[in-house]
Amino acid sequence: MRIDYTAYAGLTYLCQRRMLLCTLATFEIDDALRQEAKRVAAETGRTLTAVVADALREALFRRPPAKNENKFELPAFNTGPPLSGVDLNNSAALLDLMEEDDGPL
Repeated sequence: MRIDYTAYAGLTYLCQRRMLLCTLATFEIDDALRQEAKRVAAETGRTLTAVVADALREALFRRPPAKNENKFELPAFNTGPPLSGVDLNNSAALLDLMEEDDGPL
């Protein structure tokens, strides 16, 4: 007996597409918490996966942004206009001026 698998082609495509968008993960959670999540899923007509994903998403976006302890500002100095003959809009000429070896200033 030969089985016609063409009827399952759409299902296979959907499963493959979903696997590209989702990652399977295993977590250990408290039994009471799992039961509560199952209850919420049943009450709202959603899957347990959807309830857990929504709860995790909400918890992650609700937390305050992390403080960057390494943040610093570079000092800025006002040294006046550029020296005569220096065009800051012409990078090639600026590079030539910096590479000239005129000795100490």
